[in-house]
Amino acid sequence: MSTKGLLETVGDHIREHRSGMVVDFVFALVWVTVVTVVFDLLPGGPQWLYYLTLLGGVVAYYGFFWSLEAVREGE
Repeated sequence: MSTKGLLETVGDHIREHRSGMVVDFVFALVWVTVVTVVFDLLPGGPQWLYYLTLLGGVVAYYGFFWSLEAVREGE
């Protein structure tokens, strides 16, 4: 695949999924910020718990959007 074709493919993908990508980015940014602030305000927590809480963002993301989709289908 040529560079021009690759750039067109990436551009098409971004145009199709722009709003979803923005929502994903904002969710990740907010999650990491909240976890970091909480662990900064409560010092002394183990490092593994910090990373585990960050990883919990993946579960929170899918749980939040799954429940949002379920509510929308229920209406």
